[in-house]
Amino acid sequence: MIKELLHKGRPLLMGILNATPDSFYDGGRYINIDDALKHALEMVENGADIIDVGGESTRPFSDPVDSQEELERVIPVIKAIRLRSDVLISIDTYKSEVAKRACEAGAQIINDISGLGFDNNMADTIANMGVDAIMMHIKGTPRDMQKDPFYEDVISEIKMYFKDRIAFAESKGIKKDRIILDPGIGFGKRVEDNLRIIKELRSFKDLGMPILIGTSMKSFIGKVTESALEERIEGTLASIALSIWNGADIIRVHDVKKAHKVLKLVDAVMKS
Repeated sequence: MIKELLHKGRPLLMGILNATPDSFYDGGRYINIDDALKHALEMVENGADIIDVGGESTRPFSDPVDSQEELERVIPVIKAIRLRSDVLISIDTYKSEVAKRACEAGAQIINDISGLGFDNNMADTIANMGVDAIMMHIKGTPRDMQKDPFYEDVISEIKMYFKDRIAFAESKGIKKDRIILDPGIGFGKRVEDNLRIIKELRSFKDLGMPILIGTSMKSFIGKVTESALEERIEGTLASIALSIWNGADIIRVHDVKKAHKVLKLVDAVMKS
């Protein structure tokens, strides 16, 4: 489904919708279903191609929530969006039960931060549902991933991880043209790792799959620009421009309206 959208010839925008009380940037803003639906429709109006619905914070040092609580947060939101819009919906989860129920409610993409690694049933679920899968690189778990992460060569190590995960996914019956790769900015990465991923993003293109990147409002931007959380939008937009220039196919963002303008300009320059 995502690959069909990419035939538009430009990168896609994925709008973040956190139906959580504790996400690092907008936790608590969209736990009410009416607020969540309003925000989703605003993002679509502002240029979002995909709405990414999440019901569990995966910020550094966060604690997991159980499947039932996650389902109670995301299923009503997905159903409400589907009634009002035909926009692509992704479910941001690493739990197979949540993924299955979300797809039954109207989601068409499973966005798994664990690269199908935290839940032994996730790969089978994706294959059986016939949906797209976003496989992200993570080192550790959200609870411990930022406790002194280290790489000898972050790019080659992520590529090795992806090759392993792709082979695993294919062995489970997931079609290669259904897979999207996310190098996992901020998920078990140092500042220098995040910067290098953006700089060398195009090196992942030889894996032959669309590349998603999510830099939006993350802490490395605050550290580089010496900015508090609410002041990271300029750095975010700069990182988006650089990521598109370096080959990103999908940009995952909080502020779709501003990101859409950046995308349009960078895309126009690239095609000029």
